[in-house]
Amino acid sequence: MASAAAEAPGASVPPRNRKSVTGTRRTVAVLFLLPALVLLGALVVYPIGYSLVRSFGNQAGDGFAGFDNYKALFTDDGIRTALKNNIIWVIFAPTVATALGLIFAVLTERVRWGTAFKLVVFMPMAISMLAAGIIFRLVYDQDPHKGVANAVWVGIHDTFVSSSAFPNAHPGRESPLKADKGGFITSTTVHTGQTVTLPLVGVAPDQMPDSAKKAAAAKPEPGRITGTTWQDFTRGKGVGRLGAVDPSELGYGGMRVEAVKDGKVVASTKAAGDGTFTLPASADGAQLRLPASNFKAPYNGVEWLGPSLVTPAIIGSYVWMWAGFAMVLIAAGLAGVPRELLEAARVDGANEWQVFRRVTVPLLAPVLAVVVVTLMINVLKIFDLVFIIAPGSSQDDANVLALELYRKGFSEGQPGIASAISVFLLLLVIPVMLFNVRRLRREVRR
Repeated sequence: MASAAAEAPGASVPPRNRKSVTGTRRTVAVLFLLPALVLLGALVVYPIGYSLVRSFGNQAGDGFAGFDNYKALFTDDGIRTALKNNIIWVIFAPTVATALGLIFAVLTERVRWGTAFKLVVFMPMAISMLAAGIIFRLVYDQDPHKGVANAVWVGIHDTFVSSSAFPNAHPGRESPLKADKGGFITSTTVHTGQTVTLPLVGVAPDQMPDSAKKAAAAKPEPGRITGTTWQDFTRGKGVGRLGAVDPSELGYGGMRVEAVKDGKVVASTKAAGDGTFTLPASADGAQLRLPASNFKAPYNGVEWLGPSLVTPAIIGSYVWMWAGFAMVLIAAGLAGVPRELLEAARVDGANEWQVFRRVTVPLLAPVLAVVVVTLMINVLKIFDLVFIIAPGSSQDDANVLALELYRKGFSEGQPGIASAISVFLLLLVIPVMLFNVRRLRREVRR
């Protein structure tokens, strides 16, 4: 009767030492997991707990500071800039990297050399953040002769906009010219029938344009103003005369000359290859001006690492590294998309854009979510690229929370605030991780 009662439905059954499907007992499994649990506690749980406790202490670590360190997160200018930049990073970096990865994954399916392209795009993932930072510090160099970005940009700019050939030219000794709004103007007025000399110095003979010809002295013409603008280069005593055109000197071909009356330009012309120019009778009684456009410095490109562009520039380097990661994951998901659905959409009259937007992207939504969430967690911790690429003059403008944590903890001697930043970063990461865990569980249940 007792055994029957024990086996009756609803009766309590004493717990058993269950075995797994492999026959391993729970106690044995715990013993095998114990070293990993100890390491997890020592390397993860303890640092988190210590940082949490330390974030409520003063900077010396011998007193309680309450929430003062957390108040600094929203009152300190450096931390506020870092928080703003982190928001920019979280919004744009994962979005752009995922979008590029999606485009690459879809397009490489249609070409025979798609595998080679994927290999090239994924290759930056093999480079460390340190190496990538050094590479892009050089890419964004302001000097077009060093920085690839500005070399390309300057090449495109100079294709459509010509720069001055005489950026360093200026009046020499006993010159009839004086400074005027970035250019130069004659001290006195000129009149028709007069020949005007406009000598300049400052451009080395080997830096003169290839089109420059030997300077020629202008001849007077009735009813017109003639003159010469040239490189008044006198090598030494007895060689050439100051303020006079010599056979060995070159003309400033293409130099723009304006006749100015009462602040208005009444006539203008460009000097010929030998530096000579002619102005009409309307220039009578005017001053001659060489405008500032003749002397503007060559275009040196964009200041990529300046205060306004440093964050987008660094995000660009991050996308260069991680777009390949996004592409590989999305391509793996794309390989599992049923081709029958795509063909059915095409048969129903959908064009390729509609198939992509209404069939391919919705089917890839779980994979896209994995990529975006992974990159969001990654950019919240971004440090290396910002620390290496941003120069000292604009590092404050490119600041992010991980970099500010480093600066507060090691450079400024404020470990309490640094600990508060670390706890704050953990709080930012937890919701994203929980979202990822819940999504994975839903996938498993399916």
